[in-house]
Order: sequence, then structure tokens, then C-alpha cells
Amino acid sequence: MTALADATIEQVEALSSATDMLVELERTISSLQAARDGVLAIGSRLALQVADEAEHPDFGDQTTRTVAAEMAAALRVSDRTVQARMADAVWRVERFPLVWAAQGAGRISAAHARAICEAAEHLDDAADRDAYSAEMVSFAESESPNRVSRRGRRVAEKYQSRSIDGRHKDARQKRSVWVKDVGDGMTQLGLLGPSALVHGVFERLTQMAQTVQEHESVSDRDSVQEQSARRASAAGSSFGPAANESSDAAADAPAPDSAAAADARTIAQIRADLALDLLLAGAPTGHDTPDGLLAAIRGSVSVTVPVTTLMGCGTTPAELDGRTPIDSVTARMFAGAASGWDRILTHPITGALLAVDRYRPGSELKRYLRARDQRCRFPTCGYLAADSDIDHTHDAAHGGPTSADNLGHLCRRHHTLKHHSPWHVEQLEPGVYAWTSPTRRTYIDEPPRPNTVTFTEDLTPAPF
Repeated sequence: MTALADATIEQVEALSSATDMLVELERTISSLQAARDGVLAIGSRLALQVADEAEHPDFGDQTTRTVAAEMAAALRVSDRTVQARMADAVWRVERFPLVWAAQGAGRISAAHARAICEAAEHLDDAADRDAYSAEMVSFAESESPNRVSRRGRRVAEKYQSRSIDGRHKDARQKRSVWVKDVGDGMTQLGLLGPSALVHGVFERLTQMAQTVQEHESVSDRDSVQEQSARRASAAGSSFGPAANESSDAAADAPAPDSAAAADARTIAQIRADLALDLLLAGAPTGHDTPDGLLAAIRGSVSVTVPVTTLMGCGTTPAELDGRTPIDSVTARMFAGAASGWDRILTHPITGALLAVDRYRPGSELKRYLRARDQRCRFPTCGYLAADSDIDHTHDAAHGGPTSADNLGHLCRRHHTLKHHSPWHVEQLEPGVYAWTSPTRRTYIDEPPRPNTVTFTEDLTPAPF
């Protein structure tokens, strides 16, 4: 039995109509939001124009405040809020006009536009920003904002006038830790640091939190089994029907107190508690097992780096978990310390993934799939492959082969959706997913290209 399996034709048609209406409403809202940015930008330009014509040059900020106060009073909001919106609107409209125009036309949403602009906020040349914007708008029309953000950071690197190594060296000077009180006896602790280290810290905390949950679950099961065994042993001192009844009653008895007191914290809550443990005591003192299970856990990250960059003769940056570029110095450090590498072979022209192998024995197919998919393969989903299940597109129970053209990563949410809803999926070719919705819409999801070097010239050998 699957969700919507018993829906009537009329109900499916109603869902289709509602989906169409929602799409049109979102396009209209995006267009109106772009129009609002345009009006706010006009207000800012008007303030600057008045300030330029004023006799006193110090009136610039005061003029902007005056315009913001005028608009804020009419909107019944804070003038500080309106002034901040004016600054943001000018930044988007003037620095990324192509993105603003695409949003105004309803081609992309405000979230897509924000992701595109933020990924390239450091591009200084207007021509570079326009070239970047044209490429990203086309990509954003068929992808979700979280995927656009990741792709944007990679594409923006092509237009950077400075290498990521130089920019990272400057950016490291901004590393810091800060606190912010939020009320109710709670305070936020923030940290800005190198991406590879911060992601490694988060990964270690996540692994430790999952281990705590698993350990608690095993301990509770063992406690229940031990107490049930003691009841059964006590009941076993008698024979006959009475003994059987006692044994059955013991089996049906409610869980003992230890199970009722099981750790009910979420992964996020345990992760926060562990972070405070480590910062205050230098070890997970409040959570670790007697044999030091948690202390033995180390953070891990996945880095993809073109071999030319690794050799020092290329400029294509390394990438961290398919999320964000990192400097080549850090990438080389990880490469030198790694016990083994996954070698990803790509096509020199298209950049398409061809194969994955490793110098040491291992599970080649899993590594290939993780390198190919990088994330959950449901359209718009951004869950990393490391956090997803490897799913048989055509169920293994029904004869589906365990091969690259029948396997792919799905997060738990979309893995469940595939099996327990009328959504249908097939692989048109290895790695190219075609999802069909209950209303018969089809969505194509292609695997992202690996971070690699491609060539545009013809590599065909010249005839003698």
C-alpha cells in the first residue's frame, strides 16, 4: 500500500491543478519581490542624488535615513529595517542586473537569486559578474537554491581575479569566536575558521552523537532482556500451566525504568552537549564509555582536487564535500596525510565521470557511486551522499541488479517516498534519473559534474 494509491482521477487532477496554481503564484511573488527591490533601489538612488546636489557633503547618510524614514512610516515598519533593505536591494540590482531581471520575469525565485548573488559577492569586475550571472540563471531554472549555492561557488571561481590561495590567506585573518545572548538563559557560540577544519569538527561531533544514541539504545535493550530473563527464571521454578502464564505475563510486562529513562535527546542536542564537554574539559567526559569509545572518534572530510592542482601546475581549486572550494595548501596537506585516495577519472572534454578506482583494495562500487552522485538524487534535494542510502532503482527483490546503472543515493526521506508513494523513478542512463510524479510530471536529475579540469581544444592526433 502506498500513499495516494487509492486517489481518484478527479483527486489527482485536483492536485495537478493546485500544483500549477502554486507554481504561477510563486512566479508572481518572485516578480513582485524583484519589483520591490527595484523601488527600494530607486529610493536609495534618489537619496544619493539629493546628497550630491546638497551644499553640505556630510548630508549623504542623513538623506538616506530621511528617505528610509519616509518609506518606513508608510509601511509601518522600522526605518532601520527599510534602510537595510535599501542597501541590499541596491547591491542586487546594480551588481547583478541579469539575476534581478530573471527574478522579475519569474524565471527564478528570490531564494535562487539570493544564492546566485551571495556565491559571487567577491567578484569585482562587472563583465565577470554578468558572465557568471548568465551561466547561473540558466542552471537555476531547473535546480533548487541549495544546489544553486554550491554550483555558484564553483562557477564563481572561474571569474576570480585572485586565486583561492591568496584569498584564503587574507580570509584566515578574520577567524574568530563570538557569543550572542538570545534570552531564556541561552547563548549562541559562533566560530569562523577554515572550512576544512570546521566541517571536520562538525563531522566528528555528529559521529560522536550518533555513537551516544546507538550505545544508549543497546544498553536499554540489554537491560530489558536481562530483567525479562530474571522474571522468566523466577517463573521457571514452577511447572505446568501456571508457569507458562507467568512467563507470558513477564514477556508482556511494560519496559523497566531504565528504558523509560532512555536518552530522549536529538542528534542536534547531543552534538551541542558534546561540543561544550570538549571545549570545557578537553574530552567528552559527560558522555564517553568506560573504554573511551567517543574519544577514539576522529573527524573526517572528503576533498576532491584535480591532479594538476595537486602537482602545483593548475589553478582549479579543490572542493570540500562538493560544498565549497578550499585552498590548495590545505588540499595538499590532506592528500599527503591520507592513508588512501579515491582516483576519479573524468572525460577531458565534458568532465563526465568515467570511473573511480583506488590503489588499495576496497568497495569500488560504493566509492564510484558516492563520487558520481555527491548528493541525494531526488530533484532539488541537497543531502550529501554520505548522509544518504544507496538505493536500487529497480528493486533487488524484483530482479534489479546491483550495478552502477541501477544504484544511486537517496536520503531517507526520498528513499521512503520512492517506496511508499506513487512517485516512479528510472535511470534513463547510468546516473541520469527520471522521476515521474503522481500527476504525471517528469523531472530529470543529472549527477553534478565532479570538480575537474576540462579542455576545449581538439585532442585528436594530427595525421602524419
